Amino acid sequence: MNLTLLAAVAAGGAMGSVARFAVTSLLGRWLGAGFPWGTLAVNLAGSVAMGLLAGMAAHRWSLGLEARALLFTGVLGGFTTFSTFSLDIVTLIERGTWGAAVAYGTASVVLGVSGLVLGLMMVRWTLA
Repeated sequence: MNLTLLAAVAAGGAMGSVARFAVTSLLGRWLGAGFPWGTLAVNLAGSVAMGLLAGMAAHRWSLGLEARALLFTGVLGGFTTFSTFSLDIVTLIERGTWGAAVAYGTASVVLGVSGLVLGLMMVRWTLA
């Protein structure tokens, strides 16, 4: 195990997790806890960020293995979360709000993939 890579992932994961906690807490207070707005927001923002970073890494930056571990696996891995997304859907279903569960699941997947594509396109437009 490469300790430098492990430290990069740990540091990035701490930063991403703290940022996720801050965003979800803030949005929960602003918009209410009835719908998982915070998780939706961080997963969308993380998808856009992943697209931007992946696009820049492919076309402009020469990122080393440590930087990739820090940013992709650490920061964005800690910031976004599939397990919370899954729990949110099950919670909405258990509350009997099937429509909200379907809307949230659909919005998360569609917006997440769209966000990643948007991030990639932004880099391509900038470099064109």
